[in-house]
Amino acid sequence: MKTTRFKLSTVTAALFALACTPAFAWNEGGGEQDEALHLTPDPENGKDIYEVCSACHLPEGWGMDDGTFPQLAGQHRGVMIKQLADIRAKNRDNPTMYPFALPESIGDAQALADVVAYIEKLPMNPEWGKGPYNQLFPQYAKGEQLYKDNCVKCHGDTGMGDIDKFYPRINGQHYNYMLRQFEWIRDGKRRNANPEMVEQIKNFSEDDMIAVINYVSYIPVPPDQLAPSKDWLNPDFK
Repeated sequence: MKTTRFKLSTVTAALFALACTPAFAWNEGGGEQDEALHLTPDPENGKDIYEVCSACHLPEGWGMDDGTFPQLAGQHRGVMIKQLADIRAKNRDNPTMYPFALPESIGDAQALADVVAYIEKLPMNPEWGKGPYNQLFPQYAKGEQLYKDNCVKCHGDTGMGDIDKFYPRINGQHYNYMLRQFEWIRDGKRRNANPEMVEQIKNFSEDDMIAVINYVSYIPVPPDQLAPSKDWLNPDFK
């Protein structure tokens, strides 16, 4: 299958505006989420389904370093299933993605299991978007300490998250995307956010937020999970 490669304007990010509505339970489970998690995935079928997703997330699954779209490649399948199920159930507000995530666009619970199995195995972008402060800046050290004090418990020392608890891996994720999501979670604008995280970061200042996300953006990804170069093209979508 062939896919047109293009980038959407960063103006698209405005479509992600969220309403401050009451949160639903972080992980009620059940329904389509549990069904998809317990199905045997077919990555080959997932490759075909991913063609719908690749227009925004790119055939490589790398998203955009301006933060408009996240890097999906390498993300835990359970995390992606949960987010897709939440969007489909309107438990996570994402008006841009919503019509493309619906069953009539990509299929049923089996389709969710298939497409995330394909995405999870894609090699990650070796040059993902990083923050403005490398190890030479005091903001880096500040962010490192904030991460150790507030984030390690869930996301781990290396930013790999927790597969069983639906905590996403955040190493290799674009700085600008993480910054936006962190702000929305802190300010109660992401309805399916983990309430423990909301409580943990509710008093973060803008400088704190920038520092910790900047640090996260420099956490390395294991070399065997990276594409060989920034110019790598997904051979499934030539």
